[in-house]
Amino acid sequence: MNIPANLRYTKDHEWISLTGNVATIGITDFAQHELGDIVYVDVPSVGKALNQHDVFGTVEAVKTVSDLFLPISGTITEVNSALNDNPQHVNNDPYGNGWMVKMTVNNPADVDALLDAAGYTALVG
Repeated sequence: MNIPANLRYTKDHEWISLTGNVATIGITDFAQHELGDIVYVDVPSVGKALNQHDVFGTVEAVKTVSDLFLPISGTITEVNSALNDNPQHVNNDPYGNGWMVKMTVNNPADVDALLDAAGYTALVG
């Protein structure tokens, strides 16, 4: 299982990468493996302001639909439109081409409260 050390994680299996006050968010390798083949990703439109722990979209796999929970508060600035035609990017490259949204965060320091790679590894065993 791939758990990059440079990212932060949630207990709900989302990852976040922060550069300044811009965050890139997706689901973890563990999550995509548990869901199975992803066939559809539905995320909010650009400009939508959301709070930490709000549902920011859904991922549909062959056998289930799973909600996506926002790791921190902010405003969506970009969605990965490539997932519309290629949702399998989430399975094949969850930390690269499989990212889901980018957002401007309200408080970048909130990222420090999320799990680091060691904490996430302990969570998923």
